Amino acid sequence: MIRRTILLCAILAVFLMAAVGSVAAASTDSVTDKVIQASGSGNVIGTPDRAQVTLSVQTENSDVKTAQADNAAKMTKVIDALVAAGFPHDSLKTTGYTISKVYDESSNGILNPKIKSYQVTNTLTVTLHDVSKTGDVIDIAVANGANQADSIQFMLSDAQALALRSEALKKAVTNARADAESVAGAMGVNITGTGTVEIYQGYMPVVYSNYAQDAGGLAKSTASTPIQSGDITVTAQVAVSYTYN
Repeated sequence: MIRRTILLCAILAVFLMAAVGSVAAASTDSVTDKVIQASGSGNVIGTPDRAQVTLSVQTENSDVKTAQADNAAKMTKVIDALVAAGFPHDSLKTTGYTISKVYDESSNGILNPKIKSYQVTNTLTVTLHDVSKTGDVIDIAVANGANQADSIQFMLSDAQALALRSEALKKAVTNARADAESVAGAMGVNITGTGTVEIYQGYMPVVYSNYAQDAGGLAKSTASTPIQSGDITVTAQVAVSYTYN
């Protein structure tokens, strides 16, 4: 009985030593992991191939229904003129419609101010696949009743954004690797592989807000409106961990 107990204890001791050895080995392996963390960014300049022009028709009258009817007639004329000029109807979208009260500032009724008139604003956004037509949209709309040019926004199509993003990411990875190689060289070690990789990317469209608060001056001009889209910079960033020995 005593011999059997001694034998069982010896077997248990062997298993415990093996387990301790495995833990020690795992701990040693994790300690020997040598990593260089590097980040890189890449920039690619692209030319916008999409544009959005936002214009409004604003009318005012002491009778709200008259202001609405006048506004509707003018905006219909604007839309019909744009469609007749070749701009697809589905590229035109109403993006705002407001009716505001205009108070008589000369009245003394602070607690109960007198309503002077009603102001109706109908906002239209035109999406263009040909940015060279941006000035044409403004000229046609203003000539047919639009009296506010609110904003112009230039951007990239999905296809172009994807292509430029891919190029920017490649540059970012190349730059991150170059930094890691420089650090490894200074340390006198060699990079053996890569670990985790994190990707960050985004681009901001070029926006010209409040292009003209009052388009009345454009309506009197016989010259076409020049619009320059400029460029868009697509930026990508990566963070990469490199192993070395």
